[in-house]
Amino acid sequence: MAYNILEKNDWEKLKTAEPARFENQMAGGEYLNLQKLDLAVLPGIDTDKLNDLARIMRGFIFAMVEAARSGHPGSSAKAEMLLAMVLSGVMGFNPLDPKNNGRDRLIWSAGHCTPALYAILTVIYESLKLTGQNFDEDKLHAVLAKHLHRFRRPDGPQGHVEAYSPLADFGTGPSGHGLSGASGMAAVHKSCGLDTKVFVIMGDAESEEGMSYEARNVAVSLGQDNLIVNLDYNHFGIDGDINEVIATPYINHWLGLGWNVIEVNGHDVLELVYAYRKASEGFGNKRPTCVLAHAFKGKGYGKMENTAESHGTPAKFPDYVEIMKKLGFDIPGVEKETTKDIEVVLKQLTPELAQYVCERLKITTAKIKPESELITKMTTALTGRAIVNPTDIKRPETLPTELVFEQGANVATRKATQAWFDWLMKQTAFFYAGAGDLAKSVLTAKAENVYGVITPNNPLGRGVRFGIAEQNMAMFGTAITTDRLPGGFAPVSVFASYGVFTSMMTNCVRLTLINNHLYPEHKGFFIVLAAHDGPETGEDGPTHQGMFWMSMYNAYPGIKVYKPMDANETIEMLFYALEKGEPIALSVARPDTVVFKRGNGVPEAREAVNGAYVFKNYSENGGRKIALAICGAQVLANTLEIVPELEAGGLDVKIIAVTSPELYEDLRKTNPTKANEICSDEDRARVVAMHNGWKGFLYPFLLPSDYDKRTIAIDTYLTSGNPKEVYEVAGFTAKDLLKKIINSNLK
Repeated sequence: MAYNILEKNDWEKLKTAEPARFENQMAGGEYLNLQKLDLAVLPGIDTDKLNDLARIMRGFIFAMVEAARSGHPGSSAKAEMLLAMVLSGVMGFNPLDPKNNGRDRLIWSAGHCTPALYAILTVIYESLKLTGQNFDEDKLHAVLAKHLHRFRRPDGPQGHVEAYSPLADFGTGPSGHGLSGASGMAAVHKSCGLDTKVFVIMGDAESEEGMSYEARNVAVSLGQDNLIVNLDYNHFGIDGDINEVIATPYINHWLGLGWNVIEVNGHDVLELVYAYRKASEGFGNKRPTCVLAHAFKGKGYGKMENTAESHGTPAKFPDYVEIMKKLGFDIPGVEKETTKDIEVVLKQLTPELAQYVCERLKITTAKIKPESELITKMTTALTGRAIVNPTDIKRPETLPTELVFEQGANVATRKATQAWFDWLMKQTAFFYAGAGDLAKSVLTAKAENVYGVITPNNPLGRGVRFGIAEQNMAMFGTAITTDRLPGGFAPVSVFASYGVFTSMMTNCVRLTLINNHLYPEHKGFFIVLAAHDGPETGEDGPTHQGMFWMSMYNAYPGIKVYKPMDANETIEMLFYALEKGEPIALSVARPDTVVFKRGNGVPEAREAVNGAYVFKNYSENGGRKIALAICGAQVLANTLEIVPELEAGGLDVKIIAVTSPELYEDLRKTNPTKANEICSDEDRARVVAMHNGWKGFLYPFLLPSDYDKRTIAIDTYLTSGNPKEVYEVAGFTAKDLLKKIINSNLK
């Protein structure tokens, strides 16, 4: 029978005759619903004690929020979840050695839920004290009851999660970012042959963030069965019901991306314990698991329980007093005297409860295997690879031939990075490379293919195929570098996209830079590869011409923009960055450009690591002196063409090749004599700064009064064309530069 499906009758006939045409089975992972299931009691899991501890946690949460008159009381929804996760025996954690390299990791994607974190830490460390255990609270960054009244103050527990805290392995805050970082850590541990589990505390509203979808997709594609998300499904964000934003069935957003899902009552500790244990055991399908915990936002927070208002709104004081008394805490109820309220809560952490907590912590501690055993496990899995910390690798005195480029030849700087990444991948087992679906263009593919791309069938790979996912890629790539593997090995990474797209990465980079600053013991080194930089990406037009991206990275402390002039400088600057261990955003270009000839007054390529060097000194021809501070290989090449004409016209030209203004600023502090030789105060008074991009990049070489009149840069969007044509549009041909230099010098 032929059907006209636009006719209602035929439509109905087809549905009756062939119903399979109207059915679609979601091809997700395994699904398990534990809600209201009659579950057997598990040895050691005392639900009465755990529920009492959850009540005490809520007392601490609400008191510290009251003390600060700020914070997130809605995090009380997670009390049972945290207790079940940490004390169930599923997580490897030693409170007296909280950063043990063999522990399981815990990432707070819901980074605002610090009241819940500090409440469970208070329960843990006060229990240890009550049972007579001594520890250095400052060294461990332990949180005790005496600290809670200073919540969100400079000398107290911070407002959002920081990586130095026990039970927190990455500093978080912006919604939806933590899952990407956790996925990076899960990838590193699994790809090193370790059984480490990475747990994530996540909220339902933050999962609206687009990068969390990218992370969910990548985690499945990588086969991350060691990644477990605890999803606090309370239905509310700050503004209201999440169903106003996610109208489709919420579970589809996990199952539909291929995850295993276990549904539980988020306030039933026994269901939660079973869920975490099953998630940790896995389903045998090489997929990550989401424990979807149905909960009440602001559980126990009076009128605001189960409302969006509980997210970050402290209760009025009379309501707070009523809330605390209803929880069983007979507080004095004197405003601004919350230290006494905290003492009341602490007294209910009885010796019996404290003993139970410590007994459970002995089990979590015992789960951590000796570091020597883990190192053996890791090195066995990585047999044949160099077990060397990447940042311990020094520049060879004689460079390998593949890292030396013929002077006078035309070689794109992206080809230099390709060679260096490939070389580094073979020198250490702890280097990771990936790109935003551009590996063949930005030339990370060769390094990725040394050990292959990570997949469920190639778990020991070192390449990561992110797809078009710059934010996820940056958070994944930066976060892994802040982790420490058994033996203290610190992974490093390069993640690449076109320079113009690196602006999408900046918030993720910022988070890791903050981690580096606040927790320098785990400072990470990474390379943001800003490829196809400048007008050189001509044919693609202004959407792909990366001329202004570096302005964002210049603003962040802890990262520097490197812009080498040629292929040999690129190699030297990469070695320098690796040895220094400070993250970089590295500009490389697509077209072949000249590898400058050295000697006859032109310094060796290694001088590029100073951030600037004298490419050509004054001729001392008696002419009027002018210093040209130049950034950009093609700009330098074009300028060299016109030097004879400039000097014939009565000028004496000095050329300062600029490879990183920030490195040069460092040089001015550490070696002012050398910095002055490169660009003296007298030079600064006559500098013309030239950059094929953002004019502010070279401001360190100028006097403030000259910022505008002595800057030749690009301050608008261009158009399509081959590189030569686009340089003409931008006014950066040799002829254009001649005219602009003369005009700038005469003003």
